[in-house]
Amino acid sequence: MTGPTSGTRPDEIRRHNRTALLRRLHIDGPSTRASLAVELGLNRSTIKALVDGLAEAGVVAERVPALRSGAGRPSLLVLPQPSAAVVIAIDVRVEHVAMGFVGLGGEILGRDSWNLHRTRDPGEVITHIVESARLMADDLDATAVGVGVSVPGVVRRADGHVHEAPNLHWTGVALGKRLEAVLKLPVQVGNDAELGALAEHVRGAARESSDMVYISADVGVGGGVILSGQPLRGSAGYVGELGHMVVNPRGLRCYCGCDGCWETEVGEPALCRALGLPDDAPRGAVVAALRALDDPSVLDEFADWLALGLANIVNVLGPEMVVLGDLYTALPASVVESVSSAVQRRSMVSRAVGGTQVVTSPLGRDAKLIGAAELAFEPVLDAI
Repeated sequence: MTGPTSGTRPDEIRRHNRTALLRRLHIDGPSTRASLAVELGLNRSTIKALVDGLAEAGVVAERVPALRSGAGRPSLLVLPQPSAAVVIAIDVRVEHVAMGFVGLGGEILGRDSWNLHRTRDPGEVITHIVESARLMADDLDATAVGVGVSVPGVVRRADGHVHEAPNLHWTGVALGKRLEAVLKLPVQVGNDAELGALAEHVRGAARESSDMVYISADVGVGGGVILSGQPLRGSAGYVGELGHMVVNPRGLRCYCGCDGCWETEVGEPALCRALGLPDDAPRGAVVAALRALDDPSVLDEFADWLALGLANIVNVLGPEMVVLGDLYTALPASVVESVSSAVQRRSMVSRAVGGTQVVTSPLGRDAKLIGAAELAFEPVLDAI
């Protein structure tokens, strides 16, 4: 941990150390004071003062570990208290919305979800979010301090303006400002794949990777990128439309206006065609077909297009790991393994680094909800 620069005020140093301690407990869970001192590069007296202050405020608690070793006085565990800071996480998808109240430490305290069917009007979605949030707050006796929202579209991070979410038929929706106006809380809005990447980096398969790419398949295909431990957000926050990389100029017309975008070859409709299902088959039917698949070779062409796109992404971005999320988590293990091998074979960068890992997400359908919660917690941890 780097030391404070010359001229830094003591209260700024304390605030910095307090935030670092809270972030460590929020992300990695309970720890002893001694371990915290080593990990954060602080002396024990500083850790004691910070923990004592947080305990007095009800933000953390201390207890004797369930498993003790050795003689003498046990080292107490410092635990974050979930109710000390609660955020609302919202995952807006093409067919449904999921919501969770998430406490400090990442514990999901309560959930709700509902189908959108054909009703995707932004005003109606916002109204349902507000009503559900109020009911959940009453049921849980919880007061939220922030909101994070995941949206499958191009989002301006500064104010949560949804420039375009084609599969929702949204254009120019001031989602962040509209939700702030009715919820009376700070609202952070992000692209769904970007937040999936954040979740995998913080709590999923890529916890130990500083460079990773998350690829999600819903109706469309999106990507989120973490480079050197930080999310890649691009100009004004518009980044991650990896599904619109053109891989087959003679392919199908994409809704974006191009022909042969990657998502036309590896999105949900393409997977349905490979499985012999209608393009608009229900998600449950697609997952069931994948799990019942006797002959994974029917996915060979699909897997080839998936590997082609991933090889391009690995060559450009050089990640240590690629995490496949959403519908891709239901792919047979043999298909994922063949895609991983093909990426290494086709990508010079993958070969140079000894093989970029291609894995499926352990967070499954919760990835974007978890990412939305972490987005909401970013400013909260500085303010507790």
